[in-house]
Amino acid sequence: MDRFANAAPRTWTLLTNHARILILVARDPQSRVRDLAARAGITERAAQGILGDLEEAGFLDRRRVGRRTEYSVHPDVSFRHPLEAGHEVGELLTLFLRDSPERVVEDLGR
Repeated sequence: MDRFANAAPRTWTLLTNHARILILVARDPQSRVRDLAARAGITERAAQGILGDLEEAGFLDRRRVGRRTEYSVHPDVSFRHPLEAGHEVGELLTLFLRDSPERVVEDLGR
């Protein structure tokens, strides 16, 4: 008997959670971590860690505005992997934010 016969099918997605969170932040820079996590389908703790990674790598900044956090995405930052290093993150964001409000796309400088 095949030991994998009853196993759940493997699933995967093309975008990483890091890319997904960056797109969500670009779409709504005033999102709460709780909301980002829910939309991405991950835990708040994972979302918090990803936001820290993205900030440390220079993809975004965060600042406190009263009791809230507001994010600023840096679309001119290049991808980190050598195969994609000739492309800026803004290219990906423009693709995924194409149907978003004009303000978001204009803010990305595209």
